[in-house]
Amino acid sequence: MAEPTLQQVFGANAIQDATTITIVKADLTGLTADANNTAESLLAAINLKAQTYLTQANFDANLDQSIYIESGFSSFTTRGVNNDSYRVDPVTITFVKPDSNSTLDPDDY
Repeated sequence: MAEPTLQQVFGANAIQDATTITIVKADLTGLTADANNTAESLLAAINLKAQTYLTQANFDANLDQSIYIESGFSSFTTRGVNNDSYRVDPVTITFVKPDSNSTLDPDDY
């Protein structure tokens, strides 16, 4: 198989050139597109979109795929002086490469 494409991971309208990447908000999972989406909402939506293709099953079947994303088990925690209840939804991104004793380098994937 081949390396996952930009469109498979980020949506049908994703494009890039030498200096920019464009990801269309309408392609992102669960995001209500707005002129003022928060950075955190965009990061969450990008991860959720990527998770639909970068699965453990696809990783196991495709030696050219080097990243997979998995949801953890949701839980609850309390925060603040009032101990307000918050839902915790962990997402784990796993990067896999041949061992070279180096640190995480985006150019390796």
